[in-house]
This record gives sequence, C-alpha cells and structure tokens, in this order.
Amino acid sequence: MHFFEYYYENIIKYDLINKFHYKDIKHLPKLKKIILNFGCKSSELKILAAILLSLELITTQHGVLTTSKNSNILLKIRKGNPVGCKLILKKTIMYNFFSKLIYEIFSKLKNFTGFNIKYKSLNSKAISFNIQNSLIFSELEQNYYLFNKLPPLNITFVTNTVNSNEFLFLLNSFKLPIK
Repeated sequence: MHFFEYYYENIIKYDLINKFHYKDIKHLPKLKKIILNFGCKSSELKILAAILLSLELITTQHGVLTTSKNSNILLKIRKGNPVGCKLILKKTIMYNFFSKLIYEIFSKLKNFTGFNIKYKSLNSKAISFNIQNSLIFSELEQNYYLFNKLPPLNITFVTNTVNSNEFLFLLNSFKLPIK
C-alpha cells in the first residue's frame, strides 16, 4: 500500500466523515484517476514515438495514441491521423505518480506558488494543468537529445466529488498546492 493510499484510508476518510457527515461510506469522495495527455499539432512519427517513450519512462506504463475525429485544413490534419497520446493512471501507479509530482516536480518548478482555481472549475469533478517543460522529469532529462521538442504535458486529476466544498477539501487534504 502506497503512502498516499494509506493516508487517504486512515486520515482523509475520517476527516471527510467528520466534516461532511456522510450516511454511507460508498459516497465518500476520492481521487479516481490521473490522466496524462500530450497533444501534437503535427502527426510526425518521430515526435509521436518520443511522446510515447516519454510517457512510458515517466510512469512505467504504455500510452495510447489518440487520433483526430475531424479533419482540420488549417493544421493540415486528416481525419484518423494520430494527434497525440494519453495515459490513464489508476490505483497504486496513480499514487506513485502523484507522490513523484508533489515531492519532485513541483519543487523543481520555478516561481511556483500553487494553482489558481477558478470558480468554473470548482463545479467540475476534475482539475487540469499543463507542464510546459517536460524535461523537469529526471527520466527525460537524462536523454535531452530525444525529448527536447516535446509539447506541453497536460495532467488532469479526476475525483468523484459532489460539490465544490468537497472538491477543495479533498485536494487540500492530499497536499496539492492550491491558492
């Protein structure tokens, strides 16, 4: 059992029960999954291979190519062409990546004070942010020449919260830096 999983089971659950007064334990909010997404404007095989390899190095899981559903003349993309890559993390691997993100990545970001959450995102069940320079990950930094042209990495945390108070409480209790 990972530290964050243990922390959720033994501390956060009890805090949620005491604060929001749930009648059934099945309705407790929790972190469901983390989605990692690289979007590409071009469908060059060299860039897509680097994206897939970078996701595998970061998370030790295989990513999936995403294809375009519509053609776009301005971007010169045909329908069905690969335009990026995504990976969904769940359970223990999700908690491993989450701890790496909090302890290693956020500390390396310059001038990072936390996430500004807007009122619109409070009503949703997910929060998303971009990491512009993917070379912050030590696995990618070692092979700079392969990963120097990566697009921004989009990271989305998905929860099963019902309202904005639960959403903020859950993210704060996981020690996610929020302003």
